[in-house]
Amino acid sequence: MTQISLIGNLTSPVELRFTANGKAVGNVTVAVNRKRGDQEETDFHRVTLWEQLAENAAQLEKGTRVVVVGRLTQRSYEDKQGEKRTAWDVTADAFGPDLRFATAQVTRAQSNRPAPQADDGWATAPAGGGSYGDDTPF
Repeated sequence: MTQISLIGNLTSPVELRFTANGKAVGNVTVAVNRKRGDQEETDFHRVTLWEQLAENAAQLEKGTRVVVVGRLTQRSYEDKQGEKRTAWDVTADAFGPDLRFATAQVTRAQSNRPAPQADDGWATAPAGGGSYGDDTPF
């Protein structure tokens, strides 16, 4: 698996859909500008986001400068003329606005994880009373 990092602009808002099983999937193209000598070239990368990442990214607008960290994946397909083609896509592991060009109001997403159990060391106060505050129990 090849890790890749991209910094570029969204060419459209994230297209959010849901699979038959109810999993969120988002697709978007990120335009990355790069200089080659005196010329500036633009590469376009198709990015796929899954589940909570897709839902959280769906509010980003066209033109937003983003930072993407993900896995480079290869897929093969046949074009309309019957020619075999290969495409490279990025499956995002992390995705968000580039804060050099934007400000952010961070709102923590609700977790889908189950509530902690009483014996996990977090749900009960430390021995002798008191509380952990911001310190971890270990």
